[in-house]
Amino acid sequence: MEKINNKKNNVYISEEENTLNWEEIQNSFKKTFGTEIFTSWLQKISLEKEYNDYLILGVPTRFFRDWIVSRYLDKILELVKGFKLSLNRIEFKIIEENKSQDFIKINEISKVTEIKDSILNYNRLNSNLNFENFIQGKSNEIALSHSRKVCENSVRYNPLYICGGVGLGKTHLLNAIGLSIQNDNNVMFISAERFMYHFIKSIKKNDMVNFKDFFRKSSVFIIDDIQFISGKESLQEEFFHTFNSLMDKGSQIIISADRAPAKLERVQDRIKSRLAGGLVVDIEAPDLELKIKIIKRKIEEIQNQFKEHITLSDEVISYIASESKTNIRELIGVLNRVLAFSRVHKKDLTIADCKNILKDVFNQIRIITVDKIQNIVSNYFNISLTDMLSQRRARPLARPRQIAMYLAKKMTSRSLPEIGRRFANRDHTTVIHAVKTISRLSEQDDEMKKNINQIKSLLIEQ
Repeated sequence: MEKINNKKNNVYISEEENTLNWEEIQNSFKKTFGTEIFTSWLQKISLEKEYNDYLILGVPTRFFRDWIVSRYLDKILELVKGFKLSLNRIEFKIIEENKSQDFIKINEISKVTEIKDSILNYNRLNSNLNFENFIQGKSNEIALSHSRKVCENSVRYNPLYICGGVGLGKTHLLNAIGLSIQNDNNVMFISAERFMYHFIKSIKKNDMVNFKDFFRKSSVFIIDDIQFISGKESLQEEFFHTFNSLMDKGSQIIISADRAPAKLERVQDRIKSRLAGGLVVDIEAPDLELKIKIIKRKIEEIQNQFKEHITLSDEVISYIASESKTNIRELIGVLNRVLAFSRVHKKDLTIADCKNILKDVFNQIRIITVDKIQNIVSNYFNISLTDMLSQRRARPLARPRQIAMYLAKKMTSRSLPEIGRRFANRDHTTVIHAVKTISRLSEQDDEMKKNINQIKSLLIEQ
């Protein structure tokens, strides 16, 4: 029977002497983390070696290891210690399943390229996010139309740049494009965050040649949330050259972001110029008609999937749609909350019921951005946005400018330097001065206090 003394207290326990029942521990993982997380991540963990005070666990790839360590390791160690108190750490071993594969491989099923030992597509192409279940309305019909045209190879613009706020359907459209053309193209679909992950990983491994080859060989390159490269100079440099290489070889590029190219902060001008050089289409917030269509479609999906009968009156649906003012994700979340209440209490809901159920949701402050503050302040004082952001110091312009800076500091999470940059690249000390000035005036001047409160109300309501 084998025993290996690596350290004074770390005695290897042979398989015959293992004190831990790994199947029992896995059951505790499933109970604690839930079926979805367990099936996706923790089920693949194996017990490789057991020592007196630590374990070596096997995982299939480095990405699995990094993901588990960053999100679940503390809780895993806590659960395992419940079975063996002497344990104080966990180490991971990468179990190579396909050692003969090269750095690059092609998934023959989906034809979406993958990097070895990694789940490249953090938001992997989802068969449910297709054109057929994308609900069209006035706010998104232009973006939808041009997304379809990209798939038909009937366009003369490159890149296609889709912008809009959070939860309005940008990722859905990008995913639908990928699904539609993947059978005839080498499709790369990745988020800007994952692009950065592989970039950093390749630098650390001194493997930039493979990184460049890998990302520049696709015939269709789809990248989501490009605003993520903001302020990351080395990443922007690599993206710039990747973009140019793909354009030179005639690859189609599709990009999404939460704002137009010109409004991307701390992004190189040459990148913004290239992003704006194709076609920029905007997805706006859904109108009442589209929100009602989305609610009705979602109800149909739930009924078909779970064989559940749902009764919501047109009045209740209209109320939910009219009161939900941010994005489609919030709208679906509100609907789920209403339906859950209806199931528990087994009753048809009235508008009064919904008001009570959703009072904490609909009374919360809406998402407020620096752009929104600037627009509302300039409209409130009947001056142009260009004048308010200019270098002119006349009182009719300077005071509204200071109010906008004050509100940006009080009502957003932006830092002082970030706010300064949004006001024509002013220094952060200018913002500090504006905040102090308006704070003092709002305490001493009733008119100023009234103006501030009215503008705040406009920001919350719109």
